Amino acid sequence: MINRQTHPKADEFFNKSRRWKVEYEHLREIVMDCGLTEDFKWMHPCYTYQTKNVVLIHGFKEYCALLFHKGALLKDPNGILIQQTENVQAGRQIRFTNVQEIIDQEAILKAYIHDAINVEKSGLEVTFKKNAEFAVAEELQREFDANPALKAAFEALTPGRQRGYLLHFSQPKQAKTREARVEKYKPKILEGKGLDD
Repeated sequence: MINRQTHPKADEFFNKSRRWKVEYEHLREIVMDCGLTEDFKWMHPCYTYQTKNVVLIHGFKEYCALLFHKGALLKDPNGILIQQTENVQAGRQIRFTNVQEIIDQEAILKAYIHDAINVEKSGLEVTFKKNAEFAVAEELQREFDANPALKAAFEALTPGRQRGYLLHFSQPKQAKTREARVEKYKPKILEGKGLDD
């Protein structure tokens, strides 16, 4: 029997939505038809299979989307999965700009959702890049060379916090901006805190 129980916070999310209300309702119906459990995580409706995150519904100014947590592992016979940014390793989106796109692709969307459920059933995991594979901004490297305590504090951070800093420091094109970021976050690194702590 398919679980049709909705989550109160997801209900609230959908009821308050203005921009993508009709699209969200159709996406919710499609996902719930696939037998997933509705939850609410990261301030969005999230759908799980045996507590494992499968797909999330979210919206932006230009589009709404289904975000597959392990989308990198899905087959994509229709070429519709989108990698949000080059730094996103696991997640993939299917984007929509109107309700008709969702209605026209219902069978395809259900096939992708079932593929994502099968990925969870099989226990497959995304192989993430190691932090050593991310570039260390030369401004950060100079600080490490000049301040061994900073380097030690950075290496003591969790891999996720290290990755967050590496990406944040290497993003800007101008050296001046990279230097300013490194300078700003040195105290947090020394305190053992992550970018958003």
